[in-house]
Amino acid sequence: MTTAAPTIRTGLNLPLYLHGARLSFRRQFAYPLATFWGLVTNLFFGALRVAVLLALFGARPQMAGYTQADAVTYTGLTQALLSAFSLFGWYDLMRTIHRGEVATELLRPHSFLGFWMAQDAGRAAAQFLLRGVSILALYALIWGLEWPASPALVAISLLLAWACGFAFRFWVNCAAFWSPDAVGIGRFAWGIMGLSCGFLMPLAFFPAWFQRLLALTPFPGMMNTVIEVWLGVRVGMDAVQAIAVQAAWTVALLALARLTLARGLRRLEVAGG
Repeated sequence: MTTAAPTIRTGLNLPLYLHGARLSFRRQFAYPLATFWGLVTNLFFGALRVAVLLALFGARPQMAGYTQADAVTYTGLTQALLSAFSLFGWYDLMRTIHRGEVATELLRPHSFLGFWMAQDAGRAAAQFLLRGVSILALYALIWGLEWPASPALVAISLLLAWACGFAFRFWVNCAAFWSPDAVGIGRFAWGIMGLSCGFLMPLAFFPAWFQRLLALTPFPGMMNTVIEVWLGVRVGMDAVQAIAVQAAWTVALLALARLTLARGLRRLEVAGG
């Protein structure tokens, strides 16, 4: 049976979204041992990354404007945000589409994109509390961290980085409407995202021409902006402008995700169509 072209509901049902976020938040606490060992793994690879970055400095006090203390803080931040931002992959929507569960979700009285965003917000918040805060605390104890001079700007940038990343991840997952196995597309996208958002290496360490190229994409806003605002690389109006760019890319990617979703739903087939 082929489904009729579904409509995308856009009404704001705030209590429902809050409920979805809360349930998603609580779900992350269901497996404490998995969280513990994930934290141990995160800290182990974080220690390796610290060693590699410090080796790059050698006897030099600075590199591309970063001090050794900046490099340690950068590593701690990226490891802390790794799970919250799902930088190693997010395939939940793909699985929902491939299993046909998307048809049931479309019958519910809420915005499909909005509800998925609410659920991801709950997941990200829980992961940041469980792993992110723990990683930052451990880094502060073991290596020492530099704390931000403008916590409010960091908080805004952090929220926008998650939202921008979610919009990109949702858009990539919509490939499942066209491909019976979109996981490969996802892996390619996460690889580009990890390199271009500043997770694998500070973007300041890349050649100037590559930095200019990345500045034309949304990827730096998915993590690098948070790091630069935290470290004080961007301050005052420069920081505000960087956050404004994050907001603009977030709106653009959410619009693109909604458009792609609408196109995908037009070709949706369930139960063998």
